[in-house]
Order: sequence, then C-alpha cells, then structure tokens
Amino acid sequence: MSSENFRVLRLDDVENIPGPGSLMWKPIRFELGVRAFGCNAYSADEAGRDLIEPHTEETEDPSLAHEELYFVARGAATFKVDDETIEAEAGTYVFVPNPASKREAIAKEAGSVVLAFGGPSTYMPSAWEWSWRAGHLMRKDPAAAREVINEGRSEHPQSAAILYSLACLEATEGKHDEALAALGEAVELDPSVADWAREDEDLRSLRELPEFKALVGA
Repeated sequence: MSSENFRVLRLDDVENIPGPGSLMWKPIRFELGVRAFGCNAYSADEAGRDLIEPHTEETEDPSLAHEELYFVARGAATFKVDDETIEAEAGTYVFVPNPASKREAIAKEAGSVVLAFGGPSTYMPSAWEWSWRAGHLMRKDPAAAREVINEGRSEHPQSAAILYSLACLEATEGKHDEALAALGEAVELDPSVADWAREDEDLRSLRELPEFKALVGA
C-alpha cells in the first residue's frame, strides 16, 4: 500500500535474498525507498543460521561510517560485539555505536528475524526528548531534571518547549522570578505556549501574579 504521502510494507511480503554465508536479507530500505538511514531485515529458517554476518562499519571515509541499531522482532538471537556476547530475545534492542566494533548474530530459533537500522551519526534529536525526560523527573529528582534541561538548552537554545520545562521546574522550586523569565522567553518563541501555561499544575504558584497573567493572557 502506498500513496504520495506514505508507504506500507508487510515484512512477510518482502522476498528473502541470499547474502554472505547463510544470511537471508530482506531489502526493506530499497522496497520503501528510504534515504534518511539504512533499514533492512534478516531472517533465519533454522536455528544456528546467520542473522547478522560478521562485519564492522568502518570505511575509508569516516563521514560514511555507520552507527547500527538491531531489534529482534521474532524468535531469539545470540549477538557478539567485539568480545562480548549478548543473548537477545524478541523485543530486545542491541545498539552498536562504534563503527569499528565487530558485530554478528546467530539465530537461536527457527523463524527468528532481526531488523537493522544504520546511518552516520548526524541526526539531531528533537527538543521534545529533553522536555519529556525533564517532566518525568521534575517532582522526584529536580536536580536531575535541571541537568536534562541544561543539556537540552545546549542542543536547542531556541526551543520554547525546553524553556517552558525550565519555567515549570523553577516554579515548583518556588523561584518565581526565574520561572517568569523562562516562561516569557518561551512565549516569545512560541505564543501557543501560553495555552499550556494557563492550566499547568506545575505553574500553580504563579497564577495570581500579575506578570503571569500578562504573559498568558489570563
């Protein structure tokens, strides 16, 4: 199934293509036309067969060297990364960030499938990752939440979401001036933030302040 806006592909509808050794490759990236990163699948019809062939991702051009993420979608696999062995059941991720690391995987069960994703380390995570992590930590570990927010601001200095998280943290710690300053920056960057602020329990302590009402239009 496909259109101009999306493509849908069932794993079981993709033909197996023999690879090195006993490897069976499903060319997912090719079938979908993905260009942002590599993505393929590997299957084994018997235990003991290759799921990931022994290899590294080193290249002569370091900018093309890949990080790789593997996901055991079905069955189970034994991975080996350098000198370490990992027993991975279905639902397990194995991430190999170092292109120079040698990696391989062998099926432990018939019908095992491993998905592989790879690409050079150029991706910038979205700001929401930091704001969500900070929100999770805000009440139970404010110091850790602040570390996450500071890290996020170093990566996304103009993120309204991260500045809003900072405002919430400052407010929960009773630092009203700091909270208002951060909230003001966030609203300036994204006026829709004011809608979040009006009902946010983390900002309850600011609600009666004239400065807060002016910022959010309350």
